[in-house]
Amino acid sequence: MPQWDLANSDAILVMGSNMAENHPIAFRFALQAKEKGAALFHADPRFTRTSALVDTYAPVRAGTDIAFLGGIIRHILENNLWFRDYALNYTNISTIIEDDFLDANQNDGKFSGWSEKKKSYEYDSWQYKGEFVPSSLAEHFVNTTESFSDCTKRLKKGPTPKDETLQDPRCVYQILKRHFSVYTPEMVERVTGCPKETFLAVADGFCRASGPERTGAICYAVGWTHHSTGVQIIRAAAIIQLLLGNVGRPGGGILALRGHSSIQGSTDIPTLYNLLPGYLPQPHAHKPHGTLQDYIDHEATPTGWWHNFPKYMVSLLRAWYGEAAMKENGWCFEMLPKILGDHSQLPMTLAMQDGLIRGMFLMGQNPAVGGSNSRLVQSALGKLDWLVVTDFTETESASFWYEGHAVRSGELTPQDIGTEIFLLPTSLAGEKAGTFTNTHRLIQWHDKVVDGPGDSRSDLWFIYQLGRRLKALYANSAAVKDQGIRYLTWDYPEADGKGEPDAEAVLKEINGYTWSPDPAQRQQIPDFKELKDDGSTACGCWIYTGVFPKNDFNHARSRKADGADGPGTHLQWAFAWPSNRRTLVNRAAADPSGKPWSERKKLVWWDEEKGEWAGTDAVDFSKNKRPDYAPDWSTEPSGMDALCGTDPFIMIADGRGALFVPSGLKDGPLPTHYEPVESPVRNPLYAQQQNPTAKIWDRPDNPIHPPGDPRYPYALTTYRLTEHHSGGTPTRSVASTAELQPEGFCEIPPELAAELGIGMLDWVVLSTPRGQIETKAMVTERLRPFAIDGRRIYQIGLPWHFGWKGFATGDIANVLTAAIGDPNTGMHENKALTCGLRPGRLAPDEPRGRLRDVRQEGD
Repeated sequence: MPQWDLANSDAILVMGSNMAENHPIAFRFALQAKEKGAALFHADPRFTRTSALVDTYAPVRAGTDIAFLGGIIRHILENNLWFRDYALNYTNISTIIEDDFLDANQNDGKFSGWSEKKKSYEYDSWQYKGEFVPSSLAEHFVNTTESFSDCTKRLKKGPTPKDETLQDPRCVYQILKRHFSVYTPEMVERVTGCPKETFLAVADGFCRASGPERTGAICYAVGWTHHSTGVQIIRAAAIIQLLLGNVGRPGGGILALRGHSSIQGSTDIPTLYNLLPGYLPQPHAHKPHGTLQDYIDHEATPTGWWHNFPKYMVSLLRAWYGEAAMKENGWCFEMLPKILGDHSQLPMTLAMQDGLIRGMFLMGQNPAVGGSNSRLVQSALGKLDWLVVTDFTETESASFWYEGHAVRSGELTPQDIGTEIFLLPTSLAGEKAGTFTNTHRLIQWHDKVVDGPGDSRSDLWFIYQLGRRLKALYANSAAVKDQGIRYLTWDYPEADGKGEPDAEAVLKEINGYTWSPDPAQRQQIPDFKELKDDGSTACGCWIYTGVFPKNDFNHARSRKADGADGPGTHLQWAFAWPSNRRTLVNRAAADPSGKPWSERKKLVWWDEEKGEWAGTDAVDFSKNKRPDYAPDWSTEPSGMDALCGTDPFIMIADGRGALFVPSGLKDGPLPTHYEPVESPVRNPLYAQQQNPTAKIWDRPDNPIHPPGDPRYPYALTTYRLTEHHSGGTPTRSVASTAELQPEGFCEIPPELAAELGIGMLDWVVLSTPRGQIETKAMVTERLRPFAIDGRRIYQIGLPWHFGWKGFATGDIANVLTAAIGDPNTGMHENKALTCGLRPGRLAPDEPRGRLRDVRQEGD
């Protein structure tokens, strides 16, 4: 949902985010909604400025979000608060699941299909009744609703089996009721520590924002994603919103508050190892991806919008390989590198540590501060042959070889580290042109304002010049392995005498154009519906098509907002992918007959006279498909022809919002509460303590402690400060911003401080099996103890921005964290762990986190 659409919400739940401090621009729209009568709620381990501005603050123990959200789902179902007309028509709530499916409640915390030998699930029993969904072959392959692959070819047979009376015990509605029945208000309090009365106030208040006249929104940030259950936390929020009818409607939805200014853009044009631009899956060596046709046969879906997948893939290959891409050679598909498994940051760090990776380009990141298990990261960087760091100042990741923990502790000298390090000065945002893609998919252009100092160059310049040199290096090579570089199109015009490529020319290629070997003959493509799979179109990212629809029109530059009397969709303010649609799935803003649910929540509707969908937003549906359209399955329809006029979720193969997910997630079809891998308590719901599919690398340089370890009795969560940006490089290195938060600290509840004899600004030492750090104590009531099963559980808060470089310094929080990841994304679990705490400082001869010493303490 657009940020500004929060102003149309009747209730807003902020969770996993300190929105007021870390996303203040978006939060102002939440406050506008409050001024109009909306109820605001905040659930968080800490009482923050966000908490101070809402109607109800709910304290929750870090890592228990699913229990809290599961309680809301139970509240909806048990009290019949769900929006029946919406959910019955637009979700899979009536779909019938296989008879042999077993819920986690029936299996002590694991779903049916668990293989103890493989430590993973087989998905057979999770399927729609009578229809088989094969499991993914890859060890770590994104198998989500963005790429259902062969998992949805079953839908050629006809509509999914349903019981719209909802009486069948195997229908999704009945499964949901059974699954979430254990999440009673009493259990929510027992697991999360949130008082029952407070929880019910949030559940009652938020659920009122449902039905034809009312909508509610949920806002989250990395306080949800940085868990071993992060994907399932977001799934729980999606279930709430689908049940309440809060998807695709004004003031409704889930707003992912991104951690950086263009993180959305870095997943669209991905820096992720397992995706190609536009969420196309990266070819995999262990899947049947040998040829382009194999890849398409395996990944394309027969129904829904992803039926167009071949058009987007062929157009991408044409954009990348130009004249060399021909039908006869599979459009150069075999030149694409293939992944083998999990190549995300955590296993990549371990691969560096183990000598499997010899060199690394480090751009826009400071993993010595931001990476889990910082000492392991620093050690791994020291095992490389070479490291190239591009940044505007020297970072911890560039200086670890002479200032890192191992060097300062005397374990190593700079002479012991063989990594050759190249530090290249890069430009800041105002020193280069380009785009930001923000949290609601809005692509906004920014111009270059000034030249960077000295030899500073943009990241675009670096990649472009690196590509030119590689192409020159391999120009005369006859080796097959070098063809991918030799044939790569690299004909961007330069914008200045320094060799800076024209950023608008790059955006034009991303948008897409009609193919011609002569750049002067190419015409920009205005909409992705014009892309083809015959090589006549080239497109760097299909979802961005329309951002540069004409040779002389960069839509990302547009800055015309709707006036006070306008519709409020701001279609001329920059460009939102896809096709400038501001609210996705907005067919759901109309009822099954095509009429707006209410005048107050009007967005799109069916215009019978014109025979098309109309609205104040670009319609996210087939423009001319009637609301009463139903496919004739005797003709074996495909693509959008296989979806009804009442199937708004066009990117999902059956067109329905997935309350129950039969395939695509590695850890279950429904969200289930598991404790963080390092937790101070046992799981009160099941014998299964933690996510059974979590990625855990328990090895001597990444030791993990068992639940309830008395050495580490306190819950620990990390967070951001308003005054610093991420790893801190842009703010700690500038004196005027550094002085706003000049040194590191940790937040400690007064009760714990009293028990340990800790006063305000005293030095304290925090420890985990990975290491220990020292910092100043901030004794504050913002963190409160929880009563969990008769025990008092304390939480400690730790900002993670600090390091040894710059004007504002402090020990690195991520010395304490572990390489533990979500099974679906590989995202680290840095928001919920446990630690030890004592007053005092580390002794001069006491190293910060010498791993073998810390581990031996308890052995």
